[in-house]
Amino acid sequence: MKKVAVLGAGSWGTALAIVLADNGHDVRLWTYKEEQAKTINSTHKNEQYLDVELPEKIQAHHNLASATDDVEAVVLVVPTKAVREVCQQLNAVLNDEVTIIHASKGIEPGSLKRISQMISEEINNYNYEDIVVLSGPSHAEEVALRHPTTVTVSSINEKNAKYTQDLFFNESFRVYTSKDIIGIELGGALKNIIALGAGISDGLGYGDNAKSALITRGLAEITRLGTSLGANPLSFLGLPGVGDLIVTCTSVHSRNWRAGNMLGQGKKLDDILEQMGMVVEGVRTTKAAFQFAEKENVEMPITGGIYQILFKDKTPKEVVEQLMNRDKREEMDDLASLLRNREVK
Repeated sequence: MKKVAVLGAGSWGTALAIVLADNGHDVRLWTYKEEQAKTINSTHKNEQYLDVELPEKIQAHHNLASATDDVEAVVLVVPTKAVREVCQQLNAVLNDEVTIIHASKGIEPGSLKRISQMISEEINNYNYEDIVVLSGPSHAEEVALRHPTTVTVSSINEKNAKYTQDLFFNESFRVYTSKDIIGIELGGALKNIIALGAGISDGLGYGDNAKSALITRGLAEITRLGTSLGANPLSFLGLPGVGDLIVTCTSVHSRNWRAGNMLGQGKKLDDILEQMGMVVEGVRTTKAAFQFAEKENVEMPITGGIYQILFKDKTPKEVVEQLMNRDKREEMDDLASLLRNREVK
């Protein structure tokens, strides 16, 4: 049995806490909301996010120091915009022997930092190389029901990756390892943009042809940007790439798909976010990816189109027309350029 703190009591943090509790670990689930912690401990439920009974091994905490006291591992599952603040608070309570694992998906606008980079900048005396990322096609609702799920953990530190694999691995939650932390993080973050697009397409009433094309060309965009930043293109054909892309673009469980679907129906972004009441990471990530594409001179027309819908008041139909009327291309040009980039690196 290991003592593990899961920071973030939303749907995904709660689902990962369930996996850890099923594996016999002592799990502390931290939330900044005192009332939420009291409710979880008194009812063994977190009904705002997941409609399941929580194992008794999960104890909710409102105090960060008590949640992280004497733990071996910290699993960070907070929204991207909260990562720096929570990491700064961790400096006062963590010891040097803790393994840091994050399962959040996003990129910080402005700085264009991945979450592992943000963590390493904010937590004192902790190396970027030791951080572990957990990502893959994994709706919290299905993980909480113990439906078969497969994810990937990645770290430059192979020992930490294997430790995390052992921590989470069970008969319903299969875990692979990878050393490509850049590819794993970017795949998990950028797929949310394409999921917004898939939802927009469905909201407009377009069929499977349009969504299939969007997913496929979206994967090409993700891979183009990823390889320009040093990722292995093969990572985007794996679980945190095409796997996560498919599940997020095709399921009603996906917040990003649901937000896109409402955009396609003509609703305003601010109204959608207020109605959902939960973080839609794809919105923030679209802004960061658009900035990244400009900085790296990487062609990302779908991302650019979604950026125009979210932040420039373009209508979805205008953007679809714009995308469909782009210059003619040879499809294999993308693959050839990706392979050339990989050879150069």
